[in-house]
Amino acid sequence: MRILITGGAGCLGSNLIEHWLPKGHEILVIDNFATGKREVVPAVPGLTVREGSIADASLVDECFSLFRPEVVIHAAAAYKDPDDWLEDSTTNVIGSIVVARAAQTCKVRRLVNFQTALCYGQPQQLPIPVSHPTAPFTSYGITKTAGEQFLLLSGVPTLSLRIANVTGPRLAIGPIPTFYKRLHAGQSCFCSATARDFLDMADFLAFMDLAIAGDAPTGVFNLSTGEAHSIKEIFDLVAEHLGLGVIEVPVVPPAGDDVPVVSLDPSAAIEAFGWRAKVGFAETIRRQLVWYDRYGVSDVFSHLKATGQGQ
Repeated sequence: MRILITGGAGCLGSNLIEHWLPKGHEILVIDNFATGKREVVPAVPGLTVREGSIADASLVDECFSLFRPEVVIHAAAAYKDPDDWLEDSTTNVIGSIVVARAAQTCKVRRLVNFQTALCYGQPQQLPIPVSHPTAPFTSYGITKTAGEQFLLLSGVPTLSLRIANVTGPRLAIGPIPTFYKRLHAGQSCFCSATARDFLDMADFLAFMDLAIAGDAPTGVFNLSTGEAHSIKEIFDLVAEHLGLGVIEVPVVPPAGDDVPVVSLDPSAAIEAFGWRAKVGFAETIRRQLVWYDRYGVSDVFSHLKATGQGQ
């Protein structure tokens, strides 16, 4: 199968490449390396990499025209500066339109979009059903939601996944790498009084194998465990893993651009795809920390505005 992945040098994209190349799929990646890493998309058989922005219509159209993808995984997103509304809009909205139009022209069989759970804004119920109204209030959430709507408008068979916090190799966003890096260096931390839904990479990859099948459902689905775990729970697991024992840590109220609790109801995905998360929370975190033990943490990004320490 010919698979085009936008943002293929990011965490999710690079894990998909490592998962799918051995299965014989041919993959083309478009990435501007704003947050992705060049070293995770090396020159190997079956993988082609084009550097550039998905908002560059000439580049995207050329890639689609020459590669003729059967499936497109739209993982590219701008998020590293919450105040850079223009970059978020250029990549997440204009870029999504460019990808949607190219997919139309090439008659792509299936387009899989990665959407943020922040599209729901401040949830009215928990866990959040996929039918919950969208009400984003951050630049990342607003622009990703607009981009999703254009993709769904395209007429290309589209599966848009509103995804929980996926953990796995090269994770560089959120509390897990932040706590690991700071505690390993003997630095102070704090915990926000928030809770999130964490999904192990193995469960994510198992779902993605189903998502690219020719007869797979289309539409919008939550991809998650349906369970919320506090940031403090993560801090405690990281401290324990590093042999630091019980550490007193400040727990502060959520920032103004944060959401207290995000847990997504995966029941529609479970029913439609026959899939469900199998890896438990503690094991999910443990696997991530073992990976950091071996490979370390590079850059740590956040959707939230910087506050100076920890998460």
